[in-house]
Amino acid sequence: MNIYRKYIPKYWLPFTAAVICVAGEAGCDLLGPAFMSHIINNGIEKQSLAAVYRWGLYMLAATAAGALFAVTRNIISSTVSQHFGADLRYDLFNKVLRFSTQSADKIESGSLITRMTNDISQVVNFINGMMRIFFKAPLTCIGSMVLASLLNFRLSLIIYAVIAAVALLLFISMKLSYPRYELLQKAMDKVNTRVEEYLMGIRLVKAFGTYSSETEKFEKDNTGLYRKNVSAQIIITFFSPLLTLSSGCGTVLILYTGSRMFTAGSVNPGEISAFIVYMAQILSSLLMITNIFNNFVRTKASNERIAEVITMQDDFPAAEALSVTQAVHAALSVSFSNVSFAYPGGSGTPALRDISFSVKSGSSLAVIGPTGSGKSTLAWLLIRLYDADTGSVMLGGKNIRSLSVNDVRRNIALVPQKAQLFSGTVRDNITWGKREAEEDEILRAVHTAGADFILTTEDGLEAELGSGGVNLSGGQKQRLSIARALIKNAPVLVLDDATSALDAITEAGVRRAILSENKNATVIFITQRCSTAMAADAILVLEDGMMRGYGTHDELLRTCSVYRDIFSSQLGGLTDGDR
Repeated sequence: MNIYRKYIPKYWLPFTAAVICVAGEAGCDLLGPAFMSHIINNGIEKQSLAAVYRWGLYMLAATAAGALFAVTRNIISSTVSQHFGADLRYDLFNKVLRFSTQSADKIESGSLITRMTNDISQVVNFINGMMRIFFKAPLTCIGSMVLASLLNFRLSLIIYAVIAAVALLLFISMKLSYPRYELLQKAMDKVNTRVEEYLMGIRLVKAFGTYSSETEKFEKDNTGLYRKNVSAQIIITFFSPLLTLSSGCGTVLILYTGSRMFTAGSVNPGEISAFIVYMAQILSSLLMITNIFNNFVRTKASNERIAEVITMQDDFPAAEALSVTQAVHAALSVSFSNVSFAYPGGSGTPALRDISFSVKSGSSLAVIGPTGSGKSTLAWLLIRLYDADTGSVMLGGKNIRSLSVNDVRRNIALVPQKAQLFSGTVRDNITWGKREAEEDEILRAVHTAGADFILTTEDGLEAELGSGGVNLSGGQKQRLSIARALIKNAPVLVLDDATSALDAITEAGVRRAILSENKNATVIFITQRCSTAMAADAILVLEDGMMRGYGTHDELLRTCSVYRDIFSSQLGGLTDGDR
C-alpha cells in the first residue's frame, strides 16, 4: 500500500499507542486462565480460601486493566481512522480535480463516487478494525498457544493441529473470495452510474416516457449487484462453519485427551480448565482472524481501485510560467500552426487535420461549420484539455506546451457549449472566475451577459440555485455562464456556441455587449449562426475537421462553398452579387 506512505508520519504515534493498548489488553486476557488455574490448584484443591481471594483479586485487577486498555484503544482507533478517511477523501478529490482529460475519460463518474464513498469507507473500517481487534486476535492466539505449551506440551499439540487446519481453510477462502469482491465493487459502480445517469436525464426520461426502459436497465444492474454480493458472501457462509467445526473438534480432543491424562496422573484439573479457556480464546481469535482476512480481501480490492485514481495522470506539467501580471493588462494573440488531433481512445479518425490560422490580439474570430466539424475541439486544445498530436498552438506568441496549464487557463475565459452551474447562490456561480470581484464588476458582467432577469427576483444575486441550475431555463443558464466568464476579465474570451439557447434578438444584443465591453480582449466565437459569425473580424470555416475557408464574411461568400451553403440555409437565397 505505497499510496499510504505519506500518512505514516502523521498517524505513527497514535497508531503505535493503539497497538500498545491492544497488546496490553491481550496480555490481560491471557493472564485470566493462568490465574484461574492457580485458583483451582492452589485454592480449591488445597481448600485455601486465602489463595482463592489472592488469585481472584489478581484476576479482577487484570480484567480491570484490560477494560481500561480496551476503552483507550477504541477512542484512539475511532478518532485516527475517521481522520484518515477524511484526509484520504480530500486527497482523492484533490486528485480528481487535477485529472488530465484522458484520465477523466477513463473512469466513469459513478465509479469515482463509489471509490470516494464505499471504497474509502472499506479502508477506514479496515484501519479501525486493525487498531481495535486485528492485532489483538493474532496476539491472543499466539499468546494462548505459548502459555498452553508451557502448561502442557502434549495437550498443546492438539492446538497446533487445529491452527494448521484453520490456516488451510483461510488460504482457500481468500483465493476464492478475492476475485468475487473485485466483481462486487464493479457491480456497485454500475448501479451508481445508472442512478446518476437517470438523475441527470430525468427531464428527458419524463419527456419520452421511458420509465419502463429505465426500470429494466436498473433492474438488470441491481440484479447483477445482488448476484455478485451473494457470490462473495457464500464463500464466507460456507467456510465459517468449517472453521467453527475445526475449533470445536479441538476442544473435544482436549477434553478427551485431558481426561485420559488426568486418570494417568500426568495433568491436574487446573491445567485442563486453563486449556479449555485457552482453546476458547484461540477459537475466538481464529474467528476474528477469519473476519480479518475477509475484510482484508475486500479492502485489497478497494485499495487497488483507490490506487488507480491516485496514480492517474495529472494535467500537463508546468514548464515556463506566463505570469498574470504579464498577461491580464492586454489581449493575447492566438494562433494554430499545422495542428492535427485525434481523441485518445477514440476511433482514430482525426477531429482536426492540418489547421492553421491566427487571431491578432484585441480582434475577434468566429469559427463556424457543420456539426462534428471540430469546432469545440479547437477550444479544448486552446485551454490544454488535450495537446495537439502535431503542430503547435500559440498563446501570446508562446507555445502553450511551454506554459503551465494553470497559466494558460488563467488567461483564457471559456463559456462551454453546455452551460454548467453549481448548487449555491447566483453570486457564488458568477464569481467563480474572480472571487474577490466588487459589486459593480458583478453587476456589469450580469448586464453585459443579458442576465438582468436575476436582479428582478426576490433574492437577486443571493438566490439559491439547485444542482446544475435546475431551477433555471436553458437560456438563463447560458447567460449566467457568460457572466461568469466575463467577470474573469481574461485576455482571451472563448464562447463555444454559448448563445444557442437564446433567440436571435437576445443573442444579437448579448453579442454586441460582449464586443463593446471587451474591446481589448481577443474574442473567439464558436457558433452555428452566420449572424454571429458576420459580426467577427474574421471567420474560420471547418468541415470534417479540415479548414475550408478563412477570411471576412464577404470574402467567404465569394470563395468558400461550405460557408455559402450555411449562409443560404440560414438567411435565404444569395443575390447575384453574393455569388
